[in-house]
Amino acid sequence: MKVILQQDVKGTGKQGQILEVADGYARNFLLPKNLALAATSGNLTNAVHKKETENKRKEKEKQDALDLAARLNAFSIEIKTKTGESGRLFGSVTSKEIVEAVKIQQNLTLDKRKVELKEPIKALGEYVLTVKLHPEVAARLQVRVTGV
Repeated sequence: MKVILQQDVKGTGKQGQILEVADGYARNFLLPKNLALAATSGNLTNAVHKKETENKRKEKEKQDALDLAARLNAFSIEIKTKTGESGRLFGSVTSKEIVEAVKIQQNLTLDKRKVELKEPIKALGEYVLTVKLHPEVAARLQVRVTGV
C-alpha cells in the first residue's frame, strides 16, 4: 500500500515521503495513529503542493540570509568601553553587547546566539567575528573595541 508519511517514523521514513509499505502495517499502525495518509490522488497533490511551498520558504530564508550577510560584511561596528591600564577592559564585551551595537549603529536585528564568540573580548583592538545566519550562510562582522 502506498502512503504519505505525516510525521517521521523511526525505521520507516521522514515526514512527507511517499512510501510503499505492507498493507497490514499501514492499516493497523500508520493510518490509525495518523502517522500517514493513504496515497490517493488528492493526498498526493496536497503533498506535492506542501513540498513546493516548503522549498520556496526555505529558498526565501536563504536569500534573506545572503542579503543580510552582504550588509554585515560591508561595515564594521565600534564599541566603546571603559579600560584600565595597558588596554585591558573593565569586564568584557559579550555577544549581547555586539548585537545591541549592530542594532543601534546599523539598525539591523540579530540573534545573540548566532554570533560566534569563542570567549568574551577582554582587550582593545579589532576583531573579526563570524555570524551564522543560516545553515548555509555565514557573515563576517568586524568589531572595533575602543576605550572611553
